[in-house]
Amino acid sequence: MATSILLSFSLCLLLLCHNSRAQLGLGQQGIGESCERPLGFVSQCRIERLSALEATRRVSSEAGFTEYFDQYNEQLQCAGVAVHRRTIQPRGLLLPSFSSAPRLVYIMQGSGIIGTVIPGCPETFQSFQQTEQQWEQATGECQRFRDEHQRIHYFREGDIIALPAGVSYWGYNNGEVAVVAITTFDTSSSANQLDRQHREFLLAGRERLVEQGSQIEVRLQQIKGNNLLSGFELDPLAEALGVDRELVRKIQNPDDRRGEIVLVASGLQVLQASRQSEQLVREREVRQECQEGRGCQSNVLEAFCTMKIRQNIGDPLRADYFNPRAGRITTLNSQKLPILRFVQMSAVRALLRPNAIVSPHWNVNAHSIMYALRGCSRVQVVGHRGRTVFNGELRQGQLLVVPQYYAVTIQAQRESFEWVSVKTNDNAIVNHFAGKTSALRGTPVEVLMNSYRISREEAMQLKFNRGNELALFAPKIEREAIRTSV
Repeated sequence: MATSILLSFSLCLLLLCHNSRAQLGLGQQGIGESCERPLGFVSQCRIERLSALEATRRVSSEAGFTEYFDQYNEQLQCAGVAVHRRTIQPRGLLLPSFSSAPRLVYIMQGSGIIGTVIPGCPETFQSFQQTEQQWEQATGECQRFRDEHQRIHYFREGDIIALPAGVSYWGYNNGEVAVVAITTFDTSSSANQLDRQHREFLLAGRERLVEQGSQIEVRLQQIKGNNLLSGFELDPLAEALGVDRELVRKIQNPDDRRGEIVLVASGLQVLQASRQSEQLVREREVRQECQEGRGCQSNVLEAFCTMKIRQNIGDPLRADYFNPRAGRITTLNSQKLPILRFVQMSAVRALLRPNAIVSPHWNVNAHSIMYALRGCSRVQVVGHRGRTVFNGELRQGQLLVVPQYYAVTIQAQRESFEWVSVKTNDNAIVNHFAGKTSALRGTPVEVLMNSYRISREEAMQLKFNRGNELALFAPKIEREAIRTSV
């Protein structure tokens, strides 16, 4: 009897907790809700050997191209991510689309603008006098054309841009050099309820395929295609949009061969705030909409609509760790950029001086996807039971997955080495072996002596030889030269 009562109480408690989570918006992801990795996620990290990855195929467009890393590679499957590198030429417009998974975009080169369309957020960018064009309503009245749209963001080299799953966006290169960006998608996020594949849904245009290699030909057949509107019949779509059949034929145009990045010959003319006033305009106009009861559904949505989606991590002044002889590390998490709480990813941007080294460390709560931006480094990764799974070079343009808990160390070669890492947790935690606040520094000397069968003096050296240095260490020759001069 007692067991039966206890079981009934446990079931009731479980149902109560489940309902409470649903009421608080902690269940399935929606706009304005945080996204967590599913509890039922089964790791596929049965990796005996890691390797530096390069892009395996390229999709060309009129004004740029996209290079894809094979998402079926076991390392990317282990991390539950997909990655591509995109190049947009000057005056190139990346057509509107949305993804089945949240993403982080790192701008490697160039500058431009990006627009997002978040369901429920008001169109706070409005224009009444930009054009003299007029249009006639069904009533026969004529009004001056007015454009309005959701806000537009500037971006530049070194920026991280966070985009939740299902949010439509577009981008434009308004600069003089090509925009190059590396994008990481969290395909194992609970926001992606289809499967663990990355899918891009085009709202305009058509993907134009230029294939490299034949090993993934069958898989590509499932990826290429037209935009979503092209799949509807003419009459129902014309009625739904309130336009005629001829206009529907134009937007469905199956003969459009420009691809997903098109050239705007005369330049893109859109309403945009100045860089200085962008933040003020965003906050003031959204609050006004909400106070008037137009377009803002709740305080949660208001906060989501006004959230920053980008932050620069390339600026040396933003460094969290800095050693003038070793380099710098800049971290970006949801404490600095709150929207990362909804995409459940964070980022690290680092620079190593020639021959400098990063302390061996492991990621406590995330996988790490390293992408080499410049230079070359020697990287060693050690997995379960001390097995070396990678010991080699990581060069510019290559990618390496470091699974959760695997220990890694990075050493620059004769030139500086720069990289960006995306991590599958919005507040990724790293534990170092050496230096201040490290695993060795926090362990009693007696424990070190008995663990490694070393003398007290050796244990003291092991624990304190790095002094107050953090994470980044200068080359041994430079350290000895400094000690000699002192």
